[in-house]
Formats: sequence, structure tokens, C-alpha cells
Amino acid sequence: MPSFASQCLWVFCTLLEVGVVVCAFARGSFRRYFTLNLYMAASVAASIEGHFVLSHYGFNSDQYFYSYYYSDALLTICLYFGLMGLYSIVFEELGAGTYVRTFSMLLLGGTALFTYGVVHQAQDRMVTKYVAEISQNLYFVGLVLTYVLWGAVLKLRETRARVVQFVLSMGVYFSLYAAIYALRNLYPNYSNLASVLMYASQITDTLLPLAWTFAYLRFDDKARFVPARLAVIPR
Repeated sequence: MPSFASQCLWVFCTLLEVGVVVCAFARGSFRRYFTLNLYMAASVAASIEGHFVLSHYGFNSDQYFYSYYYSDALLTICLYFGLMGLYSIVFEELGAGTYVRTFSMLLLGGTALFTYGVVHQAQDRMVTKYVAEISQNLYFVGLVLTYVLWGAVLKLRETRARVVQFVLSMGVYFSLYAAIYALRNLYPNYSNLASVLMYASQITDTLLPLAWTFAYLRFDDKARFVPARLAVIPR
């Protein structure tokens, strides 16, 4: 069974995620940031489903093993579309929404095919290995795309406070998870490091709901940062 500290982090993160969805509805912004809020709602559902499987089948059961990896893959895909939703919002004034959606689907499909090409020779639990690998690859793709989006925010001098907050929090989140996956791949046989990284990933999971709750409570859709507070890049 997970440790008491791990279970407390799990409950805390779930409550934060519920808070994001509630704040989005209360502030009338659920549809405006639909893909982001959909990810949070899906994360709440995955947490409830994971707790149900854990309590009924146990931590070392095959049911929990498959539940964890499949739900993680689905949540990663949802977060990927959340990032694409931010792209659409940033580029909406340029009328590039259709191009962003097309690009996002092509990139998602390309990542899925690349992942399949990497693991297609595996014999044992190929499907499980595939869903784990696609989650990892999408985290790295998300990291690159978030930094590209931040460059666009600076270039276009985007000052909408919520949008900036969302982009920055996604950048921190993807960066930390990319580092966690890199350490796991570099040191796969260190059990002590695995325990540390497990807690690190749970703490990282709380960052997005914390940042998004702050964004909903602190800013409204009309709130803007003073341009001088963002780095100025010549056009």
C-alpha cells in the first residue's frame, strides 16, 4: 500500500483539482478554457477511479497496474489538448485556430506512431509499454511546445494575466516531469531514487491545480499585466 504521506498528497491534489473545476464554473470561465478544465475534470475522475481500484484490488494487483498506466496516458493526452487550447487562445486574434488544431492532431498522431515504432519489437506487455512510452514522449513534446508558446507570448506581447499564468505553470510542470522521466531512465535500478521521484511526481501534480486556482481567483478575463513586466522582444 502507498505510504500515509503519499495518500495525503493524493487526497490533497484531488481536492485542488476539484477546486479548479469549481472556480472555473463560479467565475464563468469553464467554456473559455474548456480543454484545460476538461483535463482537470478528467484528472479528478482518474483519481477517484484509481482509489476505487486500489481499495478493491490492492497496490500490487494487475488491475491497479493497468489502471495507473492507462489513466496516465489518457490524462497526458488531455493535457496535450489543453496546451493546444492555449495555443488557440494566444493565436486567436491572428485567426490561426484552424491551423493550430490541424497541427496538434498531426503532431499527436506523429508522436503515437513514433512511440509505436520504438516499442513494436517488445514481446512482453507491449500495449502497457506503449502507453507508458507515449506518456513520456508527450511530456517531452509538451515541454518543447510550451517553451515555443512562451516565445509566442513574448513576441506577440500577450498580457492577459490568466493566459500568462496558465502558460508559465505548464512550462514549470512539463519541465519538472521531463526531469523526473530523465532521471528514471538514467538510473532505473536505484530503488531509493525511485521512491524520491515518486514523491516528486506527486508534489509536481499539485502545481497545476494550485496555479490554475490562483489564476481563476486572482484574475478575471479582462485582467492584464503591465507590458513592462514581461520581457520585451523586438518584432
